[in-house]
Amino acid sequence: MRTRTGRKRRLLALLGVLALMCGGTVLTVPWLLGDGIDRTALPWGPPCSVRTGDGAAFLSLDEARLATTAAALQARGARAPDTSGIDPVVLERLREGPHDAAGPVLTCRASVADGLPREEITDSGLTPRAEEVRAAMAEVFGEQSLGGFAPGGVQDGHGEDSAHYDGRAVDIFYRPVSEQNRREGWLLAHWLVAHAEELHIANVIFDDKIWSIRGSQGGWWDYHAPDPDNEILRHLDHVHVDVQRGGD
Repeated sequence: MRTRTGRKRRLLALLGVLALMCGGTVLTVPWLLGDGIDRTALPWGPPCSVRTGDGAAFLSLDEARLATTAAALQARGARAPDTSGIDPVVLERLREGPHDAAGPVLTCRASVADGLPREEITDSGLTPRAEEVRAAMAEVFGEQSLGGFAPGGVQDGHGEDSAHYDGRAVDIFYRPVSEQNRREGWLLAHWLVAHAEELHIANVIFDDKIWSIRGSQGGWWDYHAPDPDNEILRHLDHVHVDVQRGGD
């Protein structure tokens, strides 16, 4: 066991050096998984990675933001920005998802913002930061089916200490649960992760998976719902996004 762990660490170190040498350009390496954790979010080198089949392509944050935005716009038939500097395989995988079944293909490392003020709920039922996320999603994805907030705020219907009660969370629905809707949900989830740092996003939950800015070096983690038979609690029919609280 110790020898296997040592080999894995040496392999990760080698991949990190190669990523640094490539300076943020696309690099294909093995896609490493284990314990429900996405191992391509390495703690060095380019911060984002996209699963491309038998490997992964490393991207800078700017490249990930551009690629996820372009993929989202292309998917809805809208005009997309120039992506000539990004491998078409990356864009195809972001648009279509894995070939076998819907699931995560992109992850990014991101940092929690320092000095963010704590915000109060506005007339929309969202804090200004959460409202910024809602507006940014609408600009790229168009009209969406939203929930989890209401004028004056919400007081029930979510778990204890939910960000929804602070006006910091939005649910984006993809109903009914189907393979196509899951793929569309992942398109949004990837876009949110790529833009998490600039939009001060804290968590993205969808389809039994969670990405957290505080645990972003581990990529996507398995999400364990309190009731495994409840598709709503498992976030199978909606993408949940919440923003950082601030004032910590």
